[in-house]
Parts: sequence; structure tokens; C-alpha cells
Amino acid sequence: MSYIDGFVIAVPTANREKFIGHAGTLDAVFLEFGATRVVECWGDDVPEGKLTDFRRAVQAKQDETVVFSWIEWPDKATRDAGMEKVMKDPRMDVANEMPFDGKRMIFGGFVPVVNLPG
Repeated sequence: MSYIDGFVIAVPTANREKFIGHAGTLDAVFLEFGATRVVECWGDDVPEGKLTDFRRAVQAKQDETVVFSWIEWPDKATRDAGMEKVMKDPRMDVANEMPFDGKRMIFGGFVPVVNLPG
């Protein structure tokens, strides 16, 4: 069964193109080390909720857009081995130049329980 790393971040809307370039550089490293798919989604219809929502979760400001991303791996073992290589790769040094506030990033690893049409 596949394994998913999921992320939610707030990116200054003015940094959209910088974010896309930054993600493209880093995402290639994940793919090289075993990820089967990387998806970066720019918020388009992200409503404010009554109790919680994506914007609150990452403390998005008025001039920021919520980005929802995930990395798909064949399985957790491949993810663990791949992430170890990713973290040691010198190309990841550009991660320090994020065009967003990484302290407000939400992330986690997930095991799919429903996968349609799968």
C-alpha cells in the first residue's frame, strides 16, 4: 500500500512563481529518491469555516494563499529510505530559502485507507 506525506502552508500570494520554482527544484529530489508522485496545489476555493479551516490552521494572512501538497511513495519503507537520502542531499540546501514561513507548515505521514478507483 502506498504512503503519503501531506503538507499545508501559507505562501505570500506575490510569491506564487517563486514558490512554483522552489517546489520544482525540491520535488525533483523526492522523485529521484523514490517518490512516485508530487502534487502542489495553489488554493483557489478555500473558505473560512466557523470553527476551523485551512487558513486558520496555518495562520494565513490576508495577502497569503493556502497551498495543499502531497508526496506519494510506493510504501512507508521506500518513504523512510528516500527521506533519509533527501535530507542528506546538498540540493536540499535551497529549502532554507523558502518563499514562505516554514514555521507555519503543517505536515504528516498518512496510510491510505480508501483509494478509489485504485
